[in-house]
Amino acid sequence: MGVQLTKDSVDLGIVVRDAEASLRFYRDVIGLEDQGEMPMPGGTMHRLLCGTSLIKLVSLSKLPEASAPPGGIAGATGYRYWTLSVSNLDEVTAQAEEAGHKVVVSPREIRPGIRISMIEDPDGNWVELLQLG
Repeated sequence: MGVQLTKDSVDLGIVVRDAEASLRFYRDVIGLEDQGEMPMPGGTMHRLLCGTSLIKLVSLSKLPEASAPPGGIAGATGYRYWTLSVSNLDEVTAQAEEAGHKVVVSPREIRPGIRISMIEDPDGNWVELLQLG
């Protein structure tokens, strides 16, 4: 038997190098709803709501020596990107680019009626925007 879910979404933890830069990206550019911060052993967690999913930006007091390798999907194995389903892909992509974030995949149709773009966050993680219709 697999897990018996009690929530129809996932919570995602992202360890960040610069909490303020990451908050500006995820809260101010992408538009996730700030749920505040909370202390945790060894650092601080900034909680952002994305629908019913919780995005946890973890800022550690002592940065780990290792970083995820750059390059998005082709850069390494493991978690390389995550997807937000949106209705305003072009607007958010342009806003991210205007704010100085790298658009690694410009808005494009990948199948009839399905468009995507991919944006790099301040730590080099990729966020895919997906729009149907």
